[in-house]
Amino acid sequence: MARPNGVAIVSDRVWCFSPADGGPVALRSMPQVQSGLARLPFLRGLVKLWAALVPIFGRNAAARPRERLLLLAAIGAPLPLLAVPASYRSIALVLVTAAMLVWMFRGRTLKLHGAEHRAIAAAEVRSLVASWRGEARPSRFSPRCGTNFAALMIAVSLSLEHIWVLPTAALTPVLLPLVSLMVTMEIWLAAQRSAGRLARLLLWPGLLLQRLTTREPTLHETRIALRAVAAVLAADR
Repeated sequence: MARPNGVAIVSDRVWCFSPADGGPVALRSMPQVQSGLARLPFLRGLVKLWAALVPIFGRNAAARPRERLLLLAAIGAPLPLLAVPASYRSIALVLVTAAMLVWMFRGRTLKLHGAEHRAIAAAEVRSLVASWRGEARPSRFSPRCGTNFAALMIAVSLSLEHIWVLPTAALTPVLLPLVSLMVTMEIWLAAQRSAGRLARLLLWPGLLLQRLTTREPTLHETRIALRAVAAVLAADR
């Protein structure tokens, strides 16, 4: 997770935040979820989403208090749409989403996002030292990026909207995103486990979108992310 003020790297056991100002790296434990719940189809998507938000809302979070409030507002954005007439909900959702994206990718976030991907790729191809020295430059595009998940969820949401059968139209802005999230996570997990042509096709829109959500990082920005990756790897030994 890239933020304007640093990079957070998460594993199953720990998460680490490396600040962009060169301050000390913060290492924290991840809360453990009952293994049975984390394996249940559809529900595991909600568990993974909760885990992804720990660096923002957990103890000594990477996000500042004001940023956490805004992110909570983004997560709860479908609820105020219940008061919006149905004919205007789509327009309102587009405007809210666009505003939140502009805010989330402000400042150095785009370059640190690319640095995050590069640092993780460096760990996967065992070129951490070479990447730190600037001798290696792994890809800034990642098949596991949340951007890929978001692109897939948009397609799933649009598809479900056309086959939505629940008669309670007032609750649709709440239930539809929830169901879309759970269905998308199942497709996402299947795509991550497969290296076939279908998996590449599913991830292709997200990889294309990463050309907008990442920028080529400098060596300094890459080192910010590498510090976080190294700390997590050391803690997970």
